[in-house]
Amino acid sequence: MNIVVVDDDKLVAISLKTILESTGRINVLAMGSSGSEAISLYDIHRPDVILMDIRMEGMNGIEAGEKILSADKNARILYLTTFSDDEYIVKALNMGAKGYILKQDFEGIAPALEAVMRGQSVFGDQIIDRLPELMKQKDEFDFAAHGISEKEREIMTLVAEGLSNKEIAGKLYLSEGTVRNYISTLLDKLELRDRTQLAVYYYTEVRK
Repeated sequence: MNIVVVDDDKLVAISLKTILESTGRINVLAMGSSGSEAISLYDIHRPDVILMDIRMEGMNGIEAGEKILSADKNARILYLTTFSDDEYIVKALNMGAKGYILKQDFEGIAPALEAVMRGQSVFGDQIIDRLPELMKQKDEFDFAAHGISEKEREIMTLVAEGLSNKEIAGKLYLSEGTVRNYISTLLDKLELRDRTQLAVYYYTEVRK
């Protein structure tokens, strides 16, 4: 897996490079220290995943992510974050980032990158627990008005909980292909782009 690391703390960036490359499965193509560098490095290298800090001087990681995704909707962005970044986490969720991991959780970064490569979204237990607090709660969601069946509702909930298609299939006794079809139908009905947006939609529009 080829990645780009962007963090305005050069010591953190170097430490990440050392830790990740020691796995033998991850290659750090380049390192940057600002949002503008993130955009430039993404254009040059087209990495499998860009691992990026949120709080940076000048253009922050959210602004850089928006520009990267506007140019390439398939870009995979995994953010490094801290609990002080609540407002940024909400913006990143709505933008379509693939995950959010705590900067201090070095041991979990490589597995998170690999999960993103498998098509999963990575939020981390601490962030999942905080999402209801971070998102504005709305009136009870009307599934029928959106043509969403009970099975689709079940699958949406499991996607929001971070389960993979294989895990959902095992839990609901369905084939992975059937689960993919259900998710595709949900995305069409709700006019969403991917699993990450579906999870965000669940926390912002559905869960009380």
